[in-house]
Amino acid sequence: MALQCGIVGLPNVGKSTLFNCLSNAKAQAANFPFCTIEPNVGVITVPDERLNKLSELVHPQRIVPTTVEIVDIAGLVKGASKGEGLGNKFLANIRETDAILHVLRCFQNDNIVHVDGSINPVRDKEIIDTELQLKDLETVESRISKVQKQAAAGDKQAKALFDIYLQYKDALMQGKSARTVKLDPLDKKLVKDLYLLTDKPVMYICNVDEASAVNGNAYVDALREAVKDEEAEILIVAAATEADIAELETYEERQMFLEEAGLKESGVSRLIRAAYHLLDLQTYFTAGVQEVRAWTFERNWKAPQCAGVIHSDFEKGFIRAEVIKYDDFIKLGSEAACKEAGKMNVEGKEYVVQDGDIMHFRFNV
Repeated sequence: MALQCGIVGLPNVGKSTLFNCLSNAKAQAANFPFCTIEPNVGVITVPDERLNKLSELVHPQRIVPTTVEIVDIAGLVKGASKGEGLGNKFLANIRETDAILHVLRCFQNDNIVHVDGSINPVRDKEIIDTELQLKDLETVESRISKVQKQAAAGDKQAKALFDIYLQYKDALMQGKSARTVKLDPLDKKLVKDLYLLTDKPVMYICNVDEASAVNGNAYVDALREAVKDEEAEILIVAAATEADIAELETYEERQMFLEEAGLKESGVSRLIRAAYHLLDLQTYFTAGVQEVRAWTFERNWKAPQCAGVIHSDFEKGFIRAEVIKYDDFIKLGSEAACKEAGKMNVEGKEYVVQDGDIMHFRFNV
């Protein structure tokens, strides 16, 4: 499933350092703006303890986790919406992603220059927000001019579009992002081809120093206050510390490092899982002696759609799904034991698959 999160931020906030920790795609991390010109794409394994627990019971020949794609997009600058600093190219890269991971610098370091000369994550956030909003305003105004005449002439479809575009324009003119406009599902479907930058789900990643990795700092507190009315998650990560962890050879060494830093798990693991959820993705499992595998699906997908993730023939010829809940499988220890206890349900085409379901599809092509 090729849904992507794009990492954005001003130059020198730690985006590429973070991306390097997330994948082996070693983006150049340098102390100057625009060291990342082409977006780097990392296909990153999603950590999931459930996969390990299933494997301990099933003893498969192989274990296949699910993945998420992360795109490292070069640093935006003030004026990007007008093409400043290769802005048009970068904005196009953001448009192609499905969600935004917005990295903000929340640490002091005199050796790393800040593009605006001082540390202020709230200001930095507003700079990027403004650039994205200006680009969206340009898009919306272009659409308004296209449908205005038909709407005035009584075309119902054009009138509906015109009214929605005006709602977006009003929000953007007030310096608000498109995601603050609440539309009903039918209206949302009507304008899905807008692809507004500020309509994408967003998560703010506060890049802090090692001492602030557990509880954050005053910069994080200021940002949290600034975004309290947004439907957005905040994640605290110490990118430089994560880079040190990534250099360690063994799992045991990494765990020891984390414990000494007062962390239960790495920020990278938390970030990957958060990115997965930001894309509204969930996981179901198949469990057999050949492999235990995690499969990605979008929330609220029905059984045939989920079957199609494995192979299109599974969806076309779908007959039924045999479903065991993860907790039941772990408690009873095997598929056979779940069957015997009446914990395997047979579901049809309307079944909405739940996160953690263990699935077996019956199909006929």
